Order: sequence, then C-alpha cells, then structure tokens
Amino acid sequence: MPNSIAVPSVKGVGGAFKDFGFGAIGGLVFLLAYRLFGGLGVLAAPLIAGAMLKGDRGSTIATMSGFMLLALGVFGGSSDSSSSDSGVM
Repeated sequence: MPNSIAVPSVKGVGGAFKDFGFGAIGGLVFLLAYRLFGGLGVLAAPLIAGAMLKGDRGSTIATMSGFMLLALGVFGGSSDSSSSDSGVM
C-alpha cells in the first residue's frame, strides 16, 4: 500500500472537509426523518438519507445504517445498568 499515510496537504484537508460536510448533512437528514416518522423512523431515516445523497456516499450511509440497526439494535439492546454486579470491585 504505497502512500497510505502522507503529510496533510491543503487539497487533502479540503477533500476531508467536503466529506465531513456530506456526512453532517446525511446525519441531519437522518435525525430529522427519525424524529418525523417516530417508530418507523428507524427504517425510514437511513432510506431517506441514503436516497438524498447520490452515489457512493448515499450507498454507504444506507449500508452502514442497516448494519448498525441490526448489530446494535438487535444484539446491543440488553444494556441493563441495574445488574447485581454493577459497582462491585
């Protein structure tokens, strides 16, 4: 992998800032759709955000949202803080 780490350039920082902006817009759309659709927002929000951003960015948002929904929603929902061993050293 040549050139996988490099000294930051103005062009590189500008590109990263552009990607950051698209990510922020996608996150805002996701949040608004999630709040607008209530319980169905879990499914509607990534679909709307993914469809709004065209190309690879939208596809990435939809793909990662689906992954996170199942990975954290199904298997990560059992974080009970009132377990009997919490706070015991």
